[in-house]
Amino acid sequence: MANPIYSSLPMTVFEEMSGLARTLGAINLGQGFPDDPGPEAIRAKAADAILNGYNQYPPMAGLPELRQAVAGHYARTQGLDLDPATEITITSGATEALAAAVFALIEQGDEVIVFQPLYDAYLPLIRRAGGAPKLVSLAPPRWRFDRAMLEAAFSDATKYVVLNNPNNPAGVVLPDEDLALLAELCVRHDVIAICDEVWEQVVFGNAKHRPLIAFPGMRERCVKIGSAGKMFGLTGWKVGFMCAAPALTYSLASAHQFLTFTTPPNLQTAVAWGLDNSEDWFRQMPRDLQRSRDRLSEGLKREGFAVLPTQGTYFLNLDLAASGVSAGDREFCLRAVKEAGVAAIPISALYEEEPVSHIVRLCFSKRDETLDSGIARLAKARDLFV
Repeated sequence: MANPIYSSLPMTVFEEMSGLARTLGAINLGQGFPDDPGPEAIRAKAADAILNGYNQYPPMAGLPELRQAVAGHYARTQGLDLDPATEITITSGATEALAAAVFALIEQGDEVIVFQPLYDAYLPLIRRAGGAPKLVSLAPPRWRFDRAMLEAAFSDATKYVVLNNPNNPAGVVLPDEDLALLAELCVRHDVIAICDEVWEQVVFGNAKHRPLIAFPGMRERCVKIGSAGKMFGLTGWKVGFMCAAPALTYSLASAHQFLTFTTPPNLQTAVAWGLDNSEDWFRQMPRDLQRSRDRLSEGLKREGFAVLPTQGTYFLNLDLAASGVSAGDREFCLRAVKEAGVAAIPISALYEEEPVSHIVRLCFSKRDETLDSGIARLAKARDLFV
């Protein structure tokens, strides 16, 4: 009697690999969460709000002070002019924001362009809303689309596009020319973009995140989704943001109302304070993660692995074929966790069709000792195949 969209879903690769890591006592470089507990000052604000603040239902669309803080943060960091009262909705995490956007906007039969590899929530949500996903495949090492790919994908039937930028698992931060091209096609075909931008603060070196909503023609046709959990390395907090023009926001907030209705007020209070008082964090956090990225990358290269570049997120990718490993990514990951004691994610699991099967994703938001042990165990795993 269950809905077949959900009853037929296999166990997610993240649940599978993390479960094996827990059972076997393996190092988990698969699922994307940091080793450290997150900024102490923000956690202290949440604790104080629980003990001394308001713990009943907050406003459905979010605490006014948090909506104001989100608007201020995006004004300072991305040059956006958002009205906190009519253009921002607080959600219980970015996945809930994605669900609200999909359920609020997509109708039966609507064609939705989705880029793969992809976050595994996208397709079930789109299909449950009645949408028809149209997959566009990105390939390593560039993981980027071009004009020919987009013009082949967009048509008069296209109603929506889902964009993840910075991209997980690729680690690519799309340059302005790619975003301008996508905006051009959205405007030409009257398409709304649902933009999963949860990694917007986790960007390294000279790379710069630009939100699609800032490009010509996109202000009224874009849903921008952000995540306090990713911004502050507090992945369990599940505080997200939906930003869109007022006409879209009305429907988005209505869908949110019947999903989770509200988000814990104490966490909202802490995030609002954090957005207004964390300039040092937003400057130092990417530097620390870049150092961890480089530690993992350089260690793996010394062990003979071919490592793809990454400009953002918590993730980097190994090219197994270029590393002398003839096995597919799933076989490699299963033997790595079972026989070498380290969990990773096979990228093929993030494709629905024609998967790339020689790339493995690793999470580097870990302590130095965890990364060093992971390098040694991945080298052991590589030796199983060469």
